[in-house]
Amino acid sequence: MAATPLPPVPATATPASEAAPMSQGARIINTFIAPSKTFADLRRSASWWAPFLLTVVVSTLFVYTVGQKIGFRKVAENQLQMSPKQSAQMDNLAPEERAQQMQKRATATKVISYVVPGFILFIWLIIAAVLFGTFKFAAGADISFKVAFAIVVFAGLPNLLKSVLAMLSVVGGMSPESFSFQNPIATNPGYFMNPAGNVFLFSVASSIDIFMIWTLVLTAIGFTCVSKVKSGTAYAIVFGWWAVFTLAGAAIGAAFS
Repeated sequence: MAATPLPPVPATATPASEAAPMSQGARIINTFIAPSKTFADLRRSASWWAPFLLTVVVSTLFVYTVGQKIGFRKVAENQLQMSPKQSAQMDNLAPEERAQQMQKRATATKVISYVVPGFILFIWLIIAAVLFGTFKFAAGADISFKVAFAIVVFAGLPNLLKSVLAMLSVVGGMSPESFSFQNPIATNPGYFMNPAGNVFLFSVASSIDIFMIWTLVLTAIGFTCVSKVKSGTAYAIVFGWWAVFTLAGAAIGAAFS
């Protein structure tokens, strides 16, 4: 007798844990529309070069636009007005000496503004180290530092939208008198306050920013997805450290203003 042919074996579905790897572009897009997918993919590869490169490009375009439309001399003057003590010292100088000092400030502002991505990278490292230590040793999370750092970098992408909106405002003809790199658009209560009135309150109010809150939420989602820590614990750790850094930074700024 002829052997009865065996029925075809159905293809085995790919487990969710073995989902197709995401490209860097897909990761960036999904950070905004489906963040859990991006952060879950970081367990496979903690590569963070793409969002950092995008940060460099957007930051450079923003600074160049400000230099063309507003000028670094005006930016430096606005920055000086935010520090009552330094402003008073400059006012006591002779006109020629004051002009020289302002030119130096303008040059320093230009240089610092263009190298901001380097400072951002350093700040990301500090934030990632603090969060990694807290989740690893306080919450018992199974996570590596490189993954924690990648979460912080991807979670910072909403701030690029803020830079783009600020750049569009500058191109659209916003008043140079009200511009500052620290608070370029009205996305927080501090934008509507006089910086010289109360430096501490201004700093705290400026930190309660729509895009910052978005970043904090993404950070908490990222650590929840990757480390399997409960979402409530992740939010408490992320927002708790944000409050600590915000209050400490505001206090230091007020002390030296």
